[in-house]
Amino acid sequence: MVRAKGSPAKSAVFLGLAGLTALTFVFEILFVFLKAPIEARMGIVQKIFYFHVPSAYAMYIGAAACFFGSAAYLARPTDAADALARAGAEAAVVFGFIVLTTGPLWGAKAWGTFWTWDPRLTTELLSVLIYVAYLVLRTFAGDGSGERRFAAALGVLGAANLPIIHFSVQVWGGQHPRVITGPGGGLTHPDMKVALVLGFVAFTLLAILLLWSRTRLEVVQSRLRRAEEDAIDLGLDSRTEE
Repeated sequence: MVRAKGSPAKSAVFLGLAGLTALTFVFEILFVFLKAPIEARMGIVQKIFYFHVPSAYAMYIGAAACFFGSAAYLARPTDAADALARAGAEAAVVFGFIVLTTGPLWGAKAWGTFWTWDPRLTTELLSVLIYVAYLVLRTFAGDGSGERRFAAALGVLGAANLPIIHFSVQVWGGQHPRVITGPGGGLTHPDMKVALVLGFVAFTLLAILLLWSRTRLEVVQSRLRRAEEDAIDLGLDSRTEE
């Protein structure tokens, strides 16, 4: 009875979150392009900033989910922990590619080139490749306990690169500006700061939505696979007894 009542409630919350995320993105886009002023040096290209930085933050959320799910699975293997880790890796890859797409568009205007082996860009690319490797492993290496544990170890390892990305500008310098406060990354108008905050809210909601939906789906798929395996084993046992 409790599960029957809980399912519609969870669905309603999920639909409410999806609607809120969509509305926030619509409001963010309208505010960025209709309200936030155009920056003098970068021109309209500067507006990429309001999507580039929040998408990097959302990537950190996905990577953190992968880390906690992987660590939990290594400590006590469960379908829920494995599902959270896999969903986190997928979110990290999705938002990581957004970062790697919007960044070069900014760089083409600011630096005159789409790509340079800047410390932050290089470590960002490395981090995305780690999570791509995680997903390739989970997709093609099977779904056994050994494969899951190996992928979980990779998920924990992937999180070690996140602080390097964050502090790479302070430690090694490079062309990448210090976000928000540094030269080339400052927000000089109050509406610019509002646009950035809206971006953080929108991408955070989207990250939560993706993590929730993918985790639930992975848990259901894992249970379905286990039920199919049990049914096959039961059928084989029945034939053996006959």
